Amino acid sequence: MKQSEILAALPQWNGASSEKILSSPAWAMPCRLGDRQCVMRLGATAPAETLNLSVRLEEDEHVLGIVDSPQFSELHSIWAARGDVPEPILLALVEKECGPLLQLLENASRRQLKVSGLAATAGGGKKFCLELFADGESLFSFTLTASSALERTFGMMRFIDMSHPSVREVPLQAEREYAAFAISAADMANIAPGDALLLPEVGTTPQRLVVDGRFVLSGTGVAAWKDEGLIRVVGMDGVTVNTGDLLDAAEKELSDDASAPPPNTPMKLVRAGAVCATGRFGAVGTQPAFIVDDVAR
Repeated sequence: MKQSEILAALPQWNGASSEKILSSPAWAMPCRLGDRQCVMRLGATAPAETLNLSVRLEEDEHVLGIVDSPQFSELHSIWAARGDVPEPILLALVEKECGPLLQLLENASRRQLKVSGLAATAGGGKKFCLELFADGESLFSFTLTASSALERTFGMMRFIDMSHPSVREVPLQAEREYAAFAISAADMANIAPGDALLLPEVGTTPQRLVVDGRFVLSGTGVAAWKDEGLIRVVGMDGVTVNTGDLLDAAEKELSDDASAPPPNTPMKLVRAGAVCATGRFGAVGTQPAFIVDDVAR
């Protein structure tokens, strides 16, 4: 599975709305400011003071709030006295200084942008407080009034930064699977304490982790897991796997662990999510086996 497929299959992301995606601290939209590659993120707080522009993104009207920044050197030099600058001159200066930002927004929104003039206020209703970063450093921030169209364009799963701790550090429960096999209902009904089920694959076939009942993690990577109704021999001890472990396994091969567990390692037989029997790892002669201690009836 690809990283994007893994993320989309997790409960917290499966079918996530644009609003939920945008509310995530992992939202990071790649974009370009002039010749510079950068990332657009949502800022934590709205700036106290902005130069507000009335803009149109095709048919939708928005207010773009420019924040004072040394990145806009000429605008920065007259910022304190900008209220005294005639509107045509101020707009011409904005177009000159902020042209790369306007082009960035046009590309990011996939809509043609046109500056209509100055806006009296920062606009009512919901707004995006956005910040641009390049090489890990903040360039500047700005605001933009929101719309459902912009939310749909910005709030896409492909803009989730899968290296962000809020994504990678989510713990998932897993179980170590040592073997899986078919057995008839009659044979299963006759299993009793003291019986031994041979497990010839243990020690030769790599162990697998079944994660969150959705994925199987092995040395070959990550695949979707589906319960096929087999009897599964799994460890009694739970295993915790972070989402980051799954994402890493999708990108690189892991070492296959085909080693047998230590003698008397607690195990259980599971079918369709229900425990059929509990026991431990042992041997019959030289053959690895599941030794039954108790049977669920």
